[in-house]
Amino acid sequence: MTERAGYVIGIDGGGTGCRVAISAANGTIISCASGGSANYTSDPDGTVRNILAALSQAADKAELSLNTLLSLPTHLGLAGIMTPGDAEALKVKLPFKTCQVSDDQITSTIGAFGERNGALVAVGTGSFLAFKRGEIIKTIGGWGLHLGDQASGAWLGRAALQRVALVADGMAQTSPLVASLFAQFNSDHRQMIAFARDATPADYAKFAPSVFDAANENDPHALDLIDEGAAYLRLCLASADLAQDDVLCMTGGLGALYAPWLDQAHQVRLAEPLGTALDGALHLARRFNELA
Repeated sequence: MTERAGYVIGIDGGGTGCRVAISAANGTIISCASGGSANYTSDPDGTVRNILAALSQAADKAELSLNTLLSLPTHLGLAGIMTPGDAEALKVKLPFKTCQVSDDQITSTIGAFGERNGALVAVGTGSFLAFKRGEIIKTIGGWGLHLGDQASGAWLGRAALQRVALVADGMAQTSPLVASLFAQFNSDHRQMIAFARDATPADYAKFAPSVFDAANENDPHALDLIDEGAAYLRLCLASADLAQDDVLCMTGGLGALYAPWLDQAHQVRLAEPLGTALDGALHLARRFNELA
């Protein structure tokens, strides 16, 4: 690759890692690389380091210098970009000549829908919903575990451990899910308390798949918890004025698992996302390049 004209860079980053892709104007991916965590709120300096490390890998794969990549139009969609001030602060820390920074909610929505309109339910470690109509994107949620993230893996895992605590205190009947979770702490409430003291959202989210597995076996606590998470998603979707041809995409590690818990009126809208948050970042990078 000797010509750089027309090439752009898309970057997607979150708590579990970051991804970099270099794309030609026609959408052909020239090089990809991945790296460490890139949540700007949790670790701004680490975010910069991990992005630059992944970018350096992508440069090596494309047989380009890092300086060449830094001159290409770039869009970064990162978790933890909460305000325009966050975006500007990150831009200052990065050595790109021309780049845009947004939160990953925007890139996830653009990646899922492309030019389509509809609703996005993104449920992984955290959660948010987005509604797209033309160029307008409205988001709900994304407040983080302390203030929200209902239905998310972190929320679900923490809520399941709270059920364990209720049962241990004799305030509720046990169930196979509760017994299994408590056994992971040697049925010792002190170990649970020690875990919770330092637990991250990702730590809590590790318990979420067990809750869905238990719900499939009609475990009463699991059914209650998932219905509570789904009720939040149903409430958010009910607030949207969706048009008849709007689609609904469920993304994230848990998104599709919640689909059967939605109202039938929303289930008939279900459609596969066109792409990922990285695809959304590349789309916005190409648009940025066209307008430059």
